[in-house]
Amino acid sequence: MDPSPSKPEHKRETALLIGVQQRGQTASELEETLDELAQLTATAGGEVVGQQICRVDTPHPGHFIGRGKAAEIAEWIDIHQPATVIFDDELSPAQGRNLEKIFKTKVIDRTQMILDIFAQHARTREGCLQIELAQLDYLLPRLRRMWTHLERQRGGIGMHGPGESQLETDRRRIEERMARLRKELAQVRRHREELRRGRRRHGWALASLVGYTNAGKSTLLNALTNANVKAYDQLFATLDPTTRQIDLPNNQSMLLTDTVGFIRKLPHGLVESFKATLEEVVEADLLVHVIDAAHPQVETQIQAVNDVLAEIGADGKPVVHVLNKIDCDTGRVAAPRLARRLPHAIPCSARSGAGLPVLLDELCDLLRHRTQRVRLQLPVKEGKIIATLQGTANVVRQKYEGDTAYIEADIPVRLHGTVAPYLVSDNHESTTPDQ
Repeated sequence: MDPSPSKPEHKRETALLIGVQQRGQTASELEETLDELAQLTATAGGEVVGQQICRVDTPHPGHFIGRGKAAEIAEWIDIHQPATVIFDDELSPAQGRNLEKIFKTKVIDRTQMILDIFAQHARTREGCLQIELAQLDYLLPRLRRMWTHLERQRGGIGMHGPGESQLETDRRRIEERMARLRKELAQVRRHREELRRGRRRHGWALASLVGYTNAGKSTLLNALTNANVKAYDQLFATLDPTTRQIDLPNNQSMLLTDTVGFIRKLPHGLVESFKATLEEVVEADLLVHVIDAAHPQVETQIQAVNDVLAEIGADGKPVVHVLNKIDCDTGRVAAPRLARRLPHAIPCSARSGAGLPVLLDELCDLLRHRTQRVRLQLPVKEGKIIATLQGTANVVRQKYEGDTAYIEADIPVRLHGTVAPYLVSDNHESTTPDQ
């Protein structure tokens, strides 16, 4: 995987991370999520200068961590002066306001961090629409604390409004903008559905790459299709979906789509906003779940992906589990253990290419129901049909005798009507091509 893209040198924004260990959560689980939050901070362009861990049975309704603990952390902030305080859990609008008053610095939560990273990585019009909708959905209940850049009504002579408060004005403008965004995204969904219908008319199988962020999905897409998609070693490097065609060993064509990576505590609003993109997962014939077998928290990541698939209604689909990164020592050790409990598990390395032929064979097996073995006897003059079979079917045997072609092949189901007039029964010995 390539290193992250070079950026111009500038002073990185310093950040203090705060994790809260709640009832039922172990210290190791909290440490894992804080490590991930540190990676998110680096991806967003920040520099972690400290971590604070708080233990509470239930979040305090006013300050999340309680007023006393907040005052204690405020003393640390006053000495070290971090530019931002980042909580690993989602804060309510009131909690965010109260903590900013105590800390006297900017306070954001994990959800806002993820939204900011997505906003940085969005490139297509669709991606920008989805991110803006998710951000507005997050900001709407937080107007009193966060929304300052909208045009303001001024008071004074000649400037009085029709009785509408400023907060109501801002809220109405945001809701109107969100309604427009939803209409535009509805058009995007209709366009995607038209594309899917066109693909199905060609009989291509549709598969989606899913997996935890930074598991190697884009690298695998490049290895299988020469897509030349940028694959950086950072969280959420890929945001906009990319679809490429694969010609499988049985001569069947398949379309493979790289989708946005999943993560623990994925904001629900983000899932809602990305429905147009995630429909590629829901409508797929099968899923290719790319797993970072070398990651120390691989089991947790697998469960996080399964949770999101269940949330969007894609948990009942056939799945190939790709145990990626076996070129690393930890991945090579973990892969056999994972393969014993996961169905259709293929150890491989997207970077070195190890195991990819086995993966392609497994995809052929799972898509075998989309083909049918037939034996045909047809005139040589039907060159168009013969060319179609050679281009889209897996021809097992073929023989030419005079003006007649004898062909045995695995054909896509959609071609059955085309070749039906030339089908022969299995007990018709004279039509069996030579071995």
